[in-house]
Amino acid sequence: MEKVTLNVKGMSCGHCVKAVEGSVGTLDGVTAVKVNLDAAKVDVEFNPQTVSLDQIKETIDDQGYDVV
Repeated sequence: MEKVTLNVKGMSCGHCVKAVEGSVGTLDGVTAVKVNLDAAKVDVEFNPQTVSLDQIKETIDDQGYDVV
């Protein structure tokens, strides 16, 4: 398992948290996802043999948020 913390811009409310955690959490290979709204960060634990970091970033981007 690999753990990363992503800086994500554009998240401002509970809906944002649910959108990101819900979409990333459904990806095969993702075992944990936690949004820290105040810090604008998303912690993700995943299996890099199943899902790539780029796929995770793209999923967040598809929800309308910017991974920086």
